[in-house]
Amino acid sequence: MAIDFVEIGERLRAYRMGAGLTPEDVAQQLEISRAALYKYEKGGVIKLETIEKLAQLLKVSVPSLLGVGVEYFANPVAYYERKRQLEERADQVIVYFEPLSFVLMSGDYVSHLRRMLTETIPDGFPDREAALTQIDRVMEILQNRHDQAWHQRKSIISLVSAIQVQRVLRTGLVGSYNLSKREVEERRHLARVEVERMAALMESEPIGVQIGVIEDTMPNQTFQIFREREKTWVAVSPFRLGEFPNIRAGVASITAAPDAVTLYEQLASDLWSRAYKGERGAQFLRRLIAESGSFGVRVPLRSLSK
Repeated sequence: MAIDFVEIGERLRAYRMGAGLTPEDVAQQLEISRAALYKYEKGGVIKLETIEKLAQLLKVSVPSLLGVGVEYFANPVAYYERKRQLEERADQVIVYFEPLSFVLMSGDYVSHLRRMLTETIPDGFPDREAALTQIDRVMEILQNRHDQAWHQRKSIISLVSAIQVQRVLRTGLVGSYNLSKREVEERRHLARVEVERMAALMESEPIGVQIGVIEDTMPNQTFQIFREREKTWVAVSPFRLGEFPNIRAGVASITAAPDAVTLYEQLASDLWSRAYKGERGAQFLRRLIAESGSFGVRVPLRSLSK
């Protein structure tokens, strides 16, 4: 098997960020120059002895760093950085998120998500400052992902669960039940705005963006398929970026194993074939908005083509 040092470098960067280590930290502990580490992260040749030391320092297995088999992530910073890398290279991205596809939400949703994530931290959490720092680091990566999805004109196919959409419309963009009635109503309004935005996207069908809403049972974990010219990857995650978001508990995985890729591509194809799309999908979403207790919220389309 040929060794792809570029991908090793990308994984090295992701795991380093997840460990909360700066390039200076790693260079000092491995007794190498900072320039050498930057070279490794950019795809330079790394000796096996150095790979073993890096794996030990970052507390990951050598096979995970080499990308042999499946890459596992309990740390959301490492996971979202790795996904950002794959999205940046991919020609097409197929996503299933619940309740909404993050990369297709408005810029305001990024700040809403930060607030929801903060609300999920219990008052008596033993290391609240560390949890808040982790949220900041994840949000920086997510902001980058949100921007690059639009700026690079990716081909994005997004699968969304109707049941999850109904849930977020009724619950609102919240991270806790410990909110005032007025605040809950505001959060429900924000949810309706985002769902209407998605309906507007389905109606206008901008180049490169396809959305399908499935009125059926969906997988319990989200997944994302990254298609490159010569390779396809699958990411499977328990992390959640909708109402009651979760980035602190769970183990995500990324693999290019042919069997896994084939099975998830078949799953995505089956779900897409049964989905509401285009104008019909937009009407379906607006019906869900109306049934949630609102007659719908119109949002300007000028921001959809940025």
